[in-house]
Amino acid sequence: MGAGAVGCYYGGMLARAGHAVTLIGRASHVAAIAANGLRLQTQSFDAQVPLAASTEPSAAQGADVVLFCVKSTDTASAAASLLPHLAAGTVLLSLQNGVDNAERLRPLLAHHMVAAAVVYVATEMAGPGHVRHHGRGELVLEPWGAAAQGASGCASLGSQGLAQQFAAAGIPTEISNNVRGALWAKLVLNCAYNALSAIAQIPYGPMVLAPGVQAVMRDVVAECLAVAQADGVQIPGGAAAVDAAVRRIAETMQGQFSSTAQDLARGKPSEIDHLNGYVVARGEALGVPTPANRVLHTLVKLLETKLVENQTKGML
Repeated sequence: MGAGAVGCYYGGMLARAGHAVTLIGRASHVAAIAANGLRLQTQSFDAQVPLAASTEPSAAQGADVVLFCVKSTDTASAAASLLPHLAAGTVLLSLQNGVDNAERLRPLLAHHMVAAAVVYVATEMAGPGHVRHHGRGELVLEPWGAAAQGASGCASLGSQGLAQQFAAAGIPTEISNNVRGALWAKLVLNCAYNALSAIAQIPYGPMVLAPGVQAVMRDVVAECLAVAQADGVQIPGGAAAVDAAVRRIAETMQGQFSSTAQDLARGKPSEIDHLNGYVVARGEALGVPTPANRVLHTLVKLLETKLVENQTKGML
């Protein structure tokens, strides 16, 4: 559900491994996939993958597992559109940016299994029905047990069983008892990179070499860690692991633009309220100052306002 770059990548990998997959996404992608399959262009292969696609949430009828990949801004509305079509036993995995989407989904989908997943993948939609993979691809899942029956009549998979199926499809998957900490670790990476890449509209590799950028990133990361500590979050590996992960992003994803940069480039609203904006809000609630995150959040919001104004002028 929400077959953009992330949804198409994971859906394509699962379909290529023989699973029955339906992508629910925008009309232009659906039309291209219906005509030619999904073009899955990765670092190791380039293939046309046949699979089903639809613009309608009703296409989730009969699904054992739903990968929920919509923007954090669309979580509530997308859940409401899915709800009538989910059978008892359907597992819904939140593959989204931000740290609180699963928490927001659970009361909306109270009779279904909702689990959080942390996503580490660099992808982009290179055109209708064409996803380009730039690097990584692993998932971290929170643990859950098997339910009674899945929508297709088979026993629903617990987290271990699903992780095994993902791994067999070429998706490295880990189960973590501290998925909240793992989500925060990913949030820190997003806060360090996304807004800066969006404001400058340059990829990670050149960005980190620009004067002053790494100092700003260090300030952003320090604020995020202070908020996490005040919120009782245990980030795996602590500050040292976070610092290493921040450095590794620029090394392994040199040509990647952040999802926020891609959104602004296409004139779309971003998820910045759920990234740097979330850190600012939690900092205010907990009494932790977050000036660097506040500036980045504000600048991205200003750019969004400018894009909306330009689009409005273009329609007049």
